[in-house]
Amino acid sequence: LIYTHCQVVEAIAMQLLREKPVAHIDLQLVHIGCLLHDIGAYAVLNDEGRFVHGVRHGTIGEDILRSTGYPETIWRFASHHTGVGLTEQDIIDKKIPIPIADYTAESDEERLIMYADKFHSKSHPPLEPPHFCTFEWFRDSVQQFGEDKAAKFDSLARQFGKPNLLPLSQQFGYEIKSL
Repeated sequence: LIYTHCQVVEAIAMQLLREKPVAHIDLQLVHIGCLLHDIGAYAVLNDEGRFVHGVRHGTIGEDILRSTGYPETIWRFASHHTGVGLTEQDIIDKKIPIPIADYTAESDEERLIMYADKFHSKSHPPLEPPHFCTFEWFRDSVQQFGEDKAAKFDSLARQFGKPNLLPLSQQFGYEIKSL
């Protein structure tokens, strides 16, 4: 579930870059970041196959990658891809159970992986199978957290474009969820 999701995120990221190349993107770093960004999700998956306190997977992943000696450029992919970025104020206001810090993507590689991640969901197994999410579906979903979050998602779309989910859906065998 998690490894395949990471492969899907990489396929989305690479498709976006083929369609709208971004200067100075390190493709090897994107590859590594895609495959490791959800490493902490294994720790929040219970015996029934459900994610428990899933929002913690990012900081757990950061801890795993830090403790095994990965540099900051790698461990940041784990802790800085949730939603369209979590600020200190988001964590305080929403009482999110992670250390209070800024978890917003900074580099183009971080922004790309965070953005590509939004087009594939694995969040509710086994009740809901993994699926692709259209731009409109996720934008509508993120808007509940504030107009600023929707605006940030729009900004990512301007930078990277919107993926063509149909060939990815056929390749990976997952449905596409739309409004």
